[in-house]
Amino acid sequence: MTHSMTAYAQAAVNTELGELSCELRGVNHRFLDVAPRMPEDLRAHEGDLRDAIAAKLKRGRVDVFVRLKETEASSLEPNLDAARNLQALLDDMRGELPEMQMVRAIDVLKWPGILQAKKADPKVMKGHLLTVLGEALDSLVQARAQEGKKMAELIQQRLTNMSKAIKDVEAFLPEIVESYKARLDEKLAEIKDKLDPARLEQELVIFLQKTDVAEELDRLNVHIDEVGAVLAKPEPAGKRLDFLMQELNREANTLGSKSQDPRLTKASVDLKVLIEQMREQVQNIE
Repeated sequence: MTHSMTAYAQAAVNTELGELSCELRGVNHRFLDVAPRMPEDLRAHEGDLRDAIAAKLKRGRVDVFVRLKETEASSLEPNLDAARNLQALLDDMRGELPEMQMVRAIDVLKWPGILQAKKADPKVMKGHLLTVLGEALDSLVQARAQEGKKMAELIQQRLTNMSKAIKDVEAFLPEIVESYKARLDEKLAEIKDKLDPARLEQELVIFLQKTDVAEELDRLNVHIDEVGAVLAKPEPAGKRLDFLMQELNREANTLGSKSQDPRLTKASVDLKVLIEQMREQVQNIE
């Protein structure tokens, strides 16, 4: 199935530290290029993140945005060791100063070091990260497949138009050949007495070779069939399709260079326009 490299997806899960979200943005690229942006506390799991993406995607640049939106209640936890030390200090002071007022719990919480940033188990957070990444990846793959289907349909339409254009050329090609021969006969009638017969035959063969486009039409048909076959394959097809676009364009150019008739010139231009339209789509295919 044809997949586009351009797509967007996101997902989020709730964790003990708050909401963990993952946003994926894909664009075209010659190879797979993963660019993650994530909190430093999760940076240790970047390798696992890259492996998970590489298991499902083969080409394209993928910008990954991992964010942890911590809630105020879940982001802090008490430092019990510091609280015990503070309690022991207060007890000693009350022993020396009995008249000292009792310290309220709310005041203890304001003491430096009593509250600290909450830390989660790295293994648990890795699980959350891979879960939210997996959900976002599934959505991204689905979006790429949907977009790729539309692109394949557009390419198939252009292939159909190319085949029709080639059939039109094949239909009027005998007429063009006869016109070539008529003009040749006319010219030869004027100069045949002045040329060596062997040289005349040689020049005629060279001319016919230069103006014969049957081989180019055959190769165009072969490449068109190959593009259709590649589109139907399940594996990534972008690189192969890009190569075939170059081959199609080469044959269309050769067809134009051999043209001795305005209809053939127009057909060559029309084919190159269709090929360029396909090439623009192919640039975004995985």
